[in-house]
Amino acid sequence: MPRYGLTALIVACALFMESLDGTVIATSLPAIAADLHQDPIALKLALTSYLLSLAIFIPASGWAADKFGARTIFRAAIVVFTLGSVLCGFSSTLWQFVVARIIQGVGGAMMVPVGRLVLLRTVPKSEVVNALAYLTVPALLGPLFGPLVGGFITTYFHWRWIFFINVPIGVLGIALVSLYIQNVRGEAWPLDVPGFILSGTGLAALIFGMTLAGRAIVGLDVVLALIGLGTLLLAAYYLHARRAKFPILDLNLLKVPTFRAAVIGGSLFRVGIGATPLLLPLMLQVGFGLNAFQSGSITFISSLGAMAMKTTAAPILRLFGFRRVLLFNSLLSAVILACYGFFTPTTPRFLMMALLLSGGFFRSLEFTSINAITYADIDHIAMSRATSFSSVAQQLSLSVGITIGAFLLQISQAIHGTAHITTADFPWAFVGVALVSASSVLLFRRLPEDAGFQLAGRAPRKKAAQAEQTEG
Repeated sequence: MPRYGLTALIVACALFMESLDGTVIATSLPAIAADLHQDPIALKLALTSYLLSLAIFIPASGWAADKFGARTIFRAAIVVFTLGSVLCGFSSTLWQFVVARIIQGVGGAMMVPVGRLVLLRTVPKSEVVNALAYLTVPALLGPLFGPLVGGFITTYFHWRWIFFINVPIGVLGIALVSLYIQNVRGEAWPLDVPGFILSGTGLAALIFGMTLAGRAIVGLDVVLALIGLGTLLLAAYYLHARRAKFPILDLNLLKVPTFRAAVIGGSLFRVGIGATPLLLPLMLQVGFGLNAFQSGSITFISSLGAMAMKTTAAPILRLFGFRRVLLFNSLLSAVILACYGFFTPTTPRFLMMALLLSGGFFRSLEFTSINAITYADIDHIAMSRATSFSSVAQQLSLSVGITIGAFLLQISQAIHGTAHITTADFPWAFVGVALVSASSVLLFRRLPEDAGFQLAGRAPRKKAAQAEQTEG
């Protein structure tokens, strides 16, 4: 085991709890909606509220870790996440469930990025790709077992128990963090309170406004007011960030070409992928009539593909380089994603699972490449701000993906004139989100050929040519 292996495994315990929770709830959405007497699409609020809570509180995670120490924040985050899980299990209305998911998000906002920050600060740049892959292998057990566990519990017991299983995992995580994680601190900067308020309330208003649109949950005037307010607050934050010495989200990081391409291009790619946890279980259960366990026994296979990729990421990047991998792989992943929409109730299971397996492999390769090159040209001092910024972008893009996927389903329903979701509503929803993912190539193509050469273990072309001439 590498010297950073123990730290990676401990951080992965927390990632396992969060990733298990996300995939479990995705598989169980139709059952939760029925029990709470809601339209299944309305449960997008449960997904987006959690992701939005992550996006709002993640910017403060780097500051909190530097100020109070990584172990202190990491342990407290696990406690809050576990408490939110218990509250989810006891929820009896949609809004109680949404509030509980927000509490979970507060814990997750501190838990995951702080854990990643601990690892990044203890690993040399030449080992970052391997370290990130090593870190995420145990965490992938959550998505692997989540659909099966969630489907089994929902079908044969009750969906509430899918949240209670986080309690023993959380207790184990707290014990491991207390024993083995050092209370690493960085150079703490003053917390940008005005920026935190502007960015947090702006993002909350904008995303919730978009999410509430289309289902008559609130009036159109409320939706437009939220979207308008969110836009104004985010514009105010942009003006504030240009003057602030230590902005909560440092927009100057976007001047770094690799960071800009990874954050913006990666966000576009994740929008399409972010819709999958909503669209795929709904299609299999509501559209095809499968139960939660049958659905989970199909969708879990994508995590096997993701796990298989982790051992091949480093050699693939060494062979082809970041730019080529990001360009080709984003298009291939988008094509596979679009194909999901053309599954039918008569599509052979092995064909569904083959596409989901390959989709998981290439999607995970893209995520590993994006996550690594994000920090290729970020110095040690700016690392905590960069991890916060990148994590916010990730969660927002996933939230927007769910919102867009639900919106496309609603448009299809309106066109077909049906009161409920049917199989015919899914093809163009998947195609639509796949096109958004494919648009990420517009950002990745701007990367230089030698982008991230240190991370991939490759010499830049000019330096390689000079070395050959010297040897000759």
